[in-house]
Parts: sequence; C-alpha cells; structure tokens
Amino acid sequence: MSAVLRYTTKDGDRWDLIAHKHYGNALLIDGLIAANPHLPLAEEFVSGLTVFVPVLESKPKNSQADLPPWMR
Repeated sequence: MSAVLRYTTKDGDRWDLIAHKHYGNALLIDGLIAANPHLPLAEEFVSGLTVFVPVLESKPKNSQADLPPWMR
C-alpha cells in the first residue's frame, strides 16, 4: 500500500491548491479526488476537513506552461 499524508484544510483551500502544495503541480488533482471520496467536489473547502494525500513514487516534473494562468 502506498504512503498517505493527512492534510487539514483551511478556509479557501481548493483541490488544485492542495495538489500544488504537495506535488508542485496543480494539475495532479485526480489522485487526490480518488483518494478522498468522502469530500465534496466543491470549488472551495471550509477549514477542518481531512484530505488524504497519496505520496507519489517520484515527484512529477513541473513546467510553468503546465500551470493554470493564475499560478504562473
């Protein structure tokens, strides 16, 4: 079984922000969503929710071109 980190949300957290914080790539939300069926597919989270963050075997390569415009 893969390692999993626990992250507690703050007001305003979003799937893409959590992915960027832990993986360095805001586009890697699919694995987060799959690991957290208990969480809503909301635009923003309230504080205090537990997000399970699967640890990746290797850190993905990130380029500025892959980031959404607001994160460049």
